[in-house]
Amino acid sequence: MRKRLFEIIEIANDNDRASAVYDFFMMAVILVSLLPLTFKETSSFFEVIDKAAGCVFIADYVLRITTADMKLKRGQISFLIYPFTPMAIIDLVAILPSFTAILPGLRMVKLLRLFRTFRVFRSLKVFRYAKSVQIIAEVIKKQRAPLIAVCGLAIGYVLISALIIFNVEPDTFTNFFEAIYWATISLTTMGYGDIYPITTLGRIVTMVSSFVGIAIVALPAGIITAGYMDQVQTDKQHKD
Repeated sequence: MRKRLFEIIEIANDNDRASAVYDFFMMAVILVSLLPLTFKETSSFFEVIDKAAGCVFIADYVLRITTADMKLKRGQISFLIYPFTPMAIIDLVAILPSFTAILPGLRMVKLLRLFRTFRVFRSLKVFRYAKSVQIIAEVIKKQRAPLIAVCGLAIGYVLISALIIFNVEPDTFTNFFEAIYWATISLTTMGYGDIYPITTLGRIVTMVSSFVGIAIVALPAGIITAGYMDQVQTDKQHKD
């Protein structure tokens, strides 16, 4: 019985209809539970949604705790380790706001609307049920070394560009953080226009920096795309 429950609550296999239905249901509940966050006002309807979603999330969390040994495959100690795994922590944080809806006596705990903010973590639960997200996560894990190298390159670019522009245009940038902000915006080619160089030399630095930034931004996209295609091809070969 526990083994079948574990198979259902995990990512669906191609031939496991019950698991596919469970994944679809959970994703639908996650999306619906985020609906109240799109409104500033609360209503009885939103409270019903929160209570229902909270009950579903709590049940899912309990099921995953009871099948932790099958997930981690480390014997009885799995039940102690699982609550501290990243996804289990996300699950726990996501259901904390639901306790205030299910148990009205806990409403006083909602200081500074902190629990309302915690509901945003429910969106991260989608990662557990979407196959495409699982594939991308696997790609990022396999391509960790080149992605870390690109990340280091981007950080170096931001710091060097900020250092240069901060000294070229000391009147435009009142502190080094503003220069870092400008360099980050230039890297992503967003160009908000709230801070920009006004001297000829500063504009030359900006042009050069923009070209370098485009090249750096393109690197992780290419790495992830290539890795994604390889992973899809590998999964297809395993199915065949």
